[in-house]
Amino acid sequence: MIGIRSSTPADGARVVAIWAAAVDATHDFLSAEDRVAIGEEVAGFLPSAPLTLAVDAEDRPLGFMLLDGGHMEALFIDPARRGQGVGRRLVEQALAAHPVLTTDVNEQNGQAVGFYARLGFVPTGRSQCDGQGRPYPLVHLRFG
Repeated sequence: MIGIRSSTPADGARVVAIWAAAVDATHDFLSAEDRVAIGEEVAGFLPSAPLTLAVDAEDRPLGFMLLDGGHMEALFIDPARRGQGVGRRLVEQALAAHPVLTTDVNEQNGQAVGFYARLGFVPTGRSQCDGQGRPYPLVHLRFG
């Protein structure tokens, strides 16, 4: 059973650990320098961000998303729980509140591109760089 709840400050270390494990499992295209720099940025803001968590029966976070209105800014799942419906459950939660949902995904993260396609997201555009101007192309996606 996957539960959904809002994050609290006590979840900070766990969500940073989920982010790091997920990035290390799927973002092999990042340079070592960028991985460190992005990790420092994330550790600085993620613990206090208003996240939606997917949790197990013991209330342990399995994954999280960050919504900004109808735009999903982030979706990260513990690699040990990938393929078990955690990401789908979070996206369903977002769609219940925002039937027209957008997100961006690193073009080089083929697993994520495939995940969103399976859920019915369609590409609406592309950017040459990520949101911080780094050379990691983004695919802009829309559902609904």
